[in-house]
Amino acid sequence: MWNEKMMLVRFAVVGIGNTLVDFVVFFFLASIGVPYVFSQVCSYSAGMMNSYVWNRTWTFQVRKKASVQEFLQFVFINLVSLSTTIVLLYLLRQSAGMPLFSSKAVATVAGMAVNFAGSRFWVFERGRR
Repeated sequence: MWNEKMMLVRFAVVGIGNTLVDFVVFFFLASIGVPYVFSQVCSYSAGMMNSYVWNRTWTFQVRKKASVQEFLQFVFINLVSLSTTIVLLYLLRQSAGMPLFSSKAVATVAGMAVNFAGSRFWVFERGRR
């Protein structure tokens, strides 16, 4: 049980770092006029690469050598998470008229939930055994 709690705490810490990378890149790009959907793709990609390294080695403590299959699964889960954030960001901004920062925060939380579940139970599970 302690291991599971530590895993969740570590995922949250890595997530905070990823979110900071994501937000800094996103708002920098948006501030120079890059459309917010493209800004989201770029910022999410930067956070995703940070996430792979830290979650693999520190959060889930994968012992096996990295594989192409594992990385592709990670990318797939992150594409699902990215899609979740883009759809929510669009719906909250365009349909609900929510401010950009609030829309981004809500979309980010939803994306993080998708990402943790996929990483924990699919991407990194075999490497921990």
